[in-house]
Amino acid sequence: MSRSATRTRVTAETAIELSIELDGNGAAAASTGLPFYDHMLEQVGKHGGFDLTVKATGDLQIDAHHTVEDVAITLGEALREALGDKVGVRRFASGRFPLDEALVDIALDLSGRPFVVWDVEMPECLPLGSPPFDPQLAEHAVQSFATAAGITLHVSLVRGRNVHHIIEAVFKGLGRCLRDAVRVEGSSLPSTKGVL
Repeated sequence: MSRSATRTRVTAETAIELSIELDGNGAAAASTGLPFYDHMLEQVGKHGGFDLTVKATGDLQIDAHHTVEDVAITLGEALREALGDKVGVRRFASGRFPLDEALVDIALDLSGRPFVVWDVEMPECLPLGSPPFDPQLAEHAVQSFATAAGITLHVSLVRGRNVHHIIEAVFKGLGRCLRDAVRVEGSSLPSTKGVL
């Protein structure tokens, strides 16, 4: 049985088409009008082992906020749908992820209870890419994704000076932890409540 989902989200600010296959090969392609954000989304797909396609248009003439938020929400909703009843999934995952001088800790639980702890103090930095991606949007993207997916997620910066490296380590680490957490390794629901 395929663990996949396709989602469409259309608002007055954005139009998004997204598909995800959890048991894929890491083939990821994103086109949001924000090249830096595309690169981060592709990191999640590649390191998650997901086949992920994202196509989005948004009101970038205002700023990147609406596009980043709505894509993150759509990705979270798609992940939640693709997981289905979560029977047999590993559920928990954590790790420490480096990118050059940057190092981040990530821990997550496919709990069905959205909660995010973001302990990442970013160094001062100009927006990244063109059109610009404000580094502060990384937190908002992660928060929006985890809330829509129903994930408990902790992200902590251990050390780092380069903002690009810090954000990329977060997205790569998120992909790797998701890969571990969604892995099917049993035949029962990993919860004493009987529901996730």
